[in-house]
Formats: sequence, C-alpha cells, structure tokens
Amino acid sequence: MGILFDLLSAPFAMAKLKETRAILGELTPLKTDCGKLCEGACCKPDESEENGMLLLPFEEKFYHKPIEGFPYHLVEDERLYRGGKRLVCEGQCLREHRPIACRIFPLRMKVVSEDRSVHHHVVAELDPRAWAVCPLLEEGGLRAMRSEFIQVVEQAGTLLCQNVSMLEALLNEQKMLDDMRRL
Repeated sequence: MGILFDLLSAPFAMAKLKETRAILGELTPLKTDCGKLCEGACCKPDESEENGMLLLPFEEKFYHKPIEGFPYHLVEDERLYRGGKRLVCEGQCLREHRPIACRIFPLRMKVVSEDRSVHHHVVAELDPRAWAVCPLLEEGGLRAMRSEFIQVVEQAGTLLCQNVSMLEALLNEQKMLDDMRRL
C-alpha cells in the first residue's frame, strides 16, 4: 500500500493491534508453561540462526526502541505484505512483549467469510509450521489445548479482520500456508 494509505490507516491499525494484544493477554495453550514440555523449542533458533516471527502490518512499531530484557532485531521479510518485517529474538522475553505470532503459536488465524461477504471471522487452526517443534500437535492437536486459548485466538483474529491491512496480511499468510501444504 502507499505511504499516504499507511499514514491514514496506522492509528486504526495500531488500535486494533493493542486491542488484540490485550485480548490475547496471558493465555497460553496449556494452563501450565507449555515451554516446559518441549524445553522452549519454539523459541530456539533453527539451523539458519535466522528464525523469527512474521509481524503483522504496523506491529514493528512496538519494537522501534530497545526493550530491557528482550534482545531482538527486525529483519525485512515481505512474505505477507510489502515492507513487512520479521522479529528475530534470542529465545527469551517477557510475555507482554511477544509479537502476536508468538502469542498464538502453535495456532494460526484462518480467515473465513460466508458467501463472499465483507464480514470475515477467524477460525483457529493448527499452524503447519508448528509440527517441526511443538509436541502439542502430536499430543492431540486442538484437543490438547485450552478451549479459552482457542477462543481468544479466534476473537483476536476476527478483530484484526476489521482492518484492511491486517486482513490482507492474514489472507496472504493463508495463501502461503496453503501453497506449502501442496508441496
């Protein structure tokens, strides 16, 4: 999208991101720290040492200043949208600073619309990228996770769909994952 569009839509998008972060809050897939189950596998770098989480549009604004106790850097990554970013961390952070992709892992937000309507909602589903690192997927998938966690992921995703930039990024991610499944 253009610079003028970004300037005009940024305040609304930031408000949706803040609201989404608040909705997701401290909820996690399990009532206990699921990182103890896998020794934090989702927070460890992969062989490339350039793992990270794709950020939603405007989400990088939360990471312009250093955050004490959260070493990270941003990398250009346009898989979801032009000008996109990926946050790469060193594997430890405070939950309140995690990007939305980390907060919902090992789920993803699948956008659904009824009869090509302009009203979109999100259904939480297992993220195929999680199979490599998350034992919850083999331990029962969605049934192994707290229903409250699944519900807030769906609620947060539906809220994000109200913003055209977020909706575009979510749909692009959906297409990327659908293409991955075909390979």
